[in-house]
Amino acid sequence: MADRELLDQTHQELAELRAHTARIANEFFSGFEKVEEIDRPAVSIFGSARVREDADAYDDARATAKRFAEAGWAVVTGGGPGVMEAANRGCKEGGGLSVGFNIELPHEQSPNPWTDIEMTFHHFYARKTMFVKAAEGFVVFPGGFGTADELFEALTLIQTGKVLHFPVVLFDSDYWGELLTWIRSELLADHMISPEDLELLHVTNDVDDAVTQVLECYERRCATMPAAPAKADAQ
Repeated sequence: MADRELLDQTHQELAELRAHTARIANEFFSGFEKVEEIDRPAVSIFGSARVREDADAYDDARATAKRFAEAGWAVVTGGGPGVMEAANRGCKEGGGLSVGFNIELPHEQSPNPWTDIEMTFHHFYARKTMFVKAAEGFVVFPGGFGTADELFEALTLIQTGKVLHFPVVLFDSDYWGELLTWIRSELLADHMISPEDLELLHVTNDVDDAVTQVLECYERRCATMPAAPAKADAQ
């Protein structure tokens, strides 16, 4: 576990730090090479690895990815089971380019069998960079800490102008409703975020709507609109 080896110790020998730094740099470069293999617009689809094949979220992610594929898009996921498998599977069924950026974990997360381009990362931060670099939009299905991490990192990068203003779609209004209520009643009410920050999110329960939000933004080049200036409330 490369991350654990690096983060468990506050201080290390300089030679060891150089070796860690070189491995991280090499992983970033390998990830960038994989992104270069994506020959069409892509959407990153996030969601829980724990979702079962008979769950609504699995069906919805599969159908959403299939629609993106039929529109000529690639689909990028975390390459594992659950929602990730569903999205990669739907993409393949739609004739699209299916990408899985997997991660090495203490409890082995095997890559799902539905990818055309696959890479297993040792460092979360390198992997998350590829999700953003490859994408023209984000669709986020129900998930846990990892999904929330990917969601809020994307929002922070958009809010602070580190990436262009891509569409971010939350799928399943019931699942995300309490989080959105908290954001409005606490973060917005206490001026921790700005009112326009809420406009970064689109919530839907409809596959066609989720896909249309991303496709229309791409077609009208809304992603070229600059994000709001960097803000202290993103710190």
